[in-house]
Amino acid sequence: MGWLFYTDRRVKTYADEKAEIARLCTSETETRRTELLKACKVGATWYAAARVTSLDGSPVEDATYVTENDGSITFGAVFLTRYDEGCWGYKDIEESAGPVESCAPLSLLALLSELKDPDSYAHAWRQRCRDWAAIPDYEEGDKIRLAAPVSLTDGSTCQIVTATHYRRGAQRRRCYRIEDTGGLVRLSKASLAGSELLDSAKGAASPVLAEFFRGQKG
Repeated sequence: MGWLFYTDRRVKTYADEKAEIARLCTSETETRRTELLKACKVGATWYAAARVTSLDGSPVEDATYVTENDGSITFGAVFLTRYDEGCWGYKDIEESAGPVESCAPLSLLALLSELKDPDSYAHAWRQRCRDWAAIPDYEEGDKIRLAAPVSLTDGSTCQIVTATHYRRGAQRRRCYRIEDTGGLVRLSKASLAGSELLDSAKGAASPVLAEFFRGQKG
């Protein structure tokens, strides 16, 4: 399915978007009902968990999902969104169709029904979401070794950095100080995948924690 834009511009805010995602995930046919259980927005992408039940109470039979004890199934969906000249638009992708965006929170994944095929697109998508969630959220002062050197715009590379920040107006923005040069660099969360904590800011501030982190390295 391609993109669909609302030219009436009725969707303007976060609340409007969430309400529209809920509407899109709610439907009823002669035999089944679909309802939204949870929706989360990461960047410009909405992730949704929608439950399907039979109106007559019989178990929902599906080729992709294992039926729950209550007879329902719950599937994941991805909604790409963007604004074009003030008009909100979306493109929806069911998890078994192989969406690229893979940042669904673990709390949403926990709601989804088990999959019948361990080699399915949906299984691979869920694993990518778990891998994304596993990327560390470093704290100010943490010293980090990246899994691989990152190329910078000046042609150099960096691999050992320390989490810090810079200010833009009243805002603090995360950046990283390069070990070799002392320069600052912005890094995407994806570039932190597989990274290693060399020294913890918490450990440096507390002798007890410092001893704990030394034990962790050993």
